[in-house]
Amino acid sequence: MTFHDRGTTWFLAQLKPNRVKIAERNLKRQGFRTFLPVEEVTKRVKSKFVTAERPMFPGYIFVAFDVTKGGWRAINSTNGITRLVSFGKDPAPVPLDIISGLMLRCDAQGKLMSPKLLKPGDQVAMTHGPFADFVAEVEKIDPDRRVWVLMDLMGNKTRVAVDAGQVRAI
Repeated sequence: MTFHDRGTTWFLAQLKPNRVKIAERNLKRQGFRTFLPVEEVTKRVKSKFVTAERPMFPGYIFVAFDVTKGGWRAINSTNGITRLVSFGKDPAPVPLDIISGLMLRCDAQGKLMSPKLLKPGDQVAMTHGPFADFVAEVEKIDPDRRVWVLMDLMGNKTRVAVDAGQVRAI
């Protein structure tokens, strides 16, 4: 995934509710490049834990285009898009270092990869399993990708072993 071509700048477009796939398809059909970073999360639904992908920035999608070539106003009338995020009359560019940093943390499909550089003392959020959305502190990392975390459960620090893919740095 490339994040910079000569003359191309990244912008943020606001999506209409529940129209992310339609907007992405229509933008690509018009020749615009898009980037929608997603993360895998686990939620409790009734008595089951359900894992699904959700956008890192709900309601928004990144769009790349060359401002000097014009034609960007077509984005505002694209099915699924509310508008380009703007300050005044012109769309506001997203700094390249933000886009490149996000893309480097995602795979080719835009899915956030699990952190590889966790170290003891880091604060992490649990993303899967019965402790989804709990915050913990990394105590130790084993060579087999098992991460030992300290969780505050009912006022006591509890040591729990989880897979590295089940946590993300916060």
